[in-house]
Amino acid sequence: MGVAMEPVIIVNLKTYSEASGEGALSIAKAAESVAKETGRRIIVAPPISDLALVCSSVSIPVFSQHVDNVKIGSTTGFVPPEGAKAAGASGTLINHSEHRLVMADIEQLVKRCESLGLTTVLCSNNIAVSRALAAINPAFVAIEPPELIGGDISVTDANPEIVSVAVAVIREISPEIGILTGAGVKNGRDVAMALELGTDGVLLASGVAKAKDPRAVLLDLASGIPG
Repeated sequence: MGVAMEPVIIVNLKTYSEASGEGALSIAKAAESVAKETGRRIIVAPPISDLALVCSSVSIPVFSQHVDNVKIGSTTGFVPPEGAKAAGASGTLINHSEHRLVMADIEQLVKRCESLGLTTVLCSNNIAVSRALAAINPAFVAIEPPELIGGDISVTDANPEIVSVAVAVIREISPEIGILTGAGVKNGRDVAMALELGTDGVLLASGVAKAKDPRAVLLDLASGIPG
C-alpha cells in the first residue's frame, strides 16, 4: 500500500433511486455507524443534489461525485470545486467512467481542489490512463475497467492483472499516491483481495447503493480490512 495510508472504502451512490434523497441520507448514516463500530475509514459520495444534506448530517468524510473546471459565477448547471467545498465536501471523484473529462481539465481541477483542501480521486479505465493521471499527482488514482462496473464479477477476480500492473506503474511515479480499485466489488473478500494486490482500498457503488440492507453490506466490506 501507499506510504502510511489507512485502507479506505469509498461508496459512490451515483443517482440510483434507492440512494437519492432520504435514501442517500440513510446510507450515509449507515456508513457512519459502521465506520464508528469497526474503526474503518469509509467515505460516501452522494448524488450532487444531496451533497449539502449529507455533508451536514454525518461526521464521516463526504465526497462530491464530480466537479467541473468552470469559473465561479456566470455558469449554470455545473459544479465548480468551490461549490462542492461550500456544500461541505472534503473531496471529489474526477473523471469517473460515466463522466469523463479531458486531461487539461483534470490537471486544472486537481490544482484547484488542492488549493481548497479537497482530496482528489482520479478514475482510470486502463494502465496508460493510470500512468498519465498519476503524473498529475492526485491524492488517489482509482482503476476501474468500465466493462465490469455494475456487474456481479469483481475486477479482483475478472482481471487482477490490470490492478497489479496499475499498482506497479503508479508506485514508480509516486509511492505517496493512494491506489483504489473498483468495478464489481461487493463484499469483504473483494476488499481483502484488492488490498492483497497492493491497493489502498476500493471504490464501489451498486453493491451498497442497491443493497436491501446497506449496513450489512458495509459491515461485510469493512471485514475485508485486516487488523
